[in-house]
Amino acid sequence: MESPHVYDKAKYHYETVEEYGLTEDHADNHTVFFLRWLIERGLMSEEFVDESATILEKFRTGEAGIHDVYGWWDCCLIDDMLSDEGNDFAMHYFEFNNGKYLHDYAETLQRELPSEYHVDYSEENYQCIKAVI
Repeated sequence: MESPHVYDKAKYHYETVEEYGLTEDHADNHTVFFLRWLIERGLMSEEFVDESATILEKFRTGEAGIHDVYGWWDCCLIDDMLSDEGNDFAMHYFEFNNGKYLHDYAETLQRELPSEYHVDYSEENYQCIKAVI
């Protein structure tokens, strides 16, 4: 059996955000923007939708935020969570080694901030990166 492809885990970034004096949510931010975009476009796997039904309903009604959805999945984004179409897109665009997402993220949201980790998750920022993705 093939291991799942891990696109990102927040824990990969905890040390860096701690060095910057930022909260752990900042380790999630670059991924939760992308996760929300995937969810809104129906690019998640049936397994994800089924197993996340309760937290997704809370997210849709505003009772939970996208960080809660990401947290429900242990702050990981892996291929099992995405549909085939979602994985095709994520492997091309989000994949850290070859994709353009982090470049677009920094160019669109980081601007004059010291690092991409300093970007706050907000509706305004989501709308900006959503238009780029």
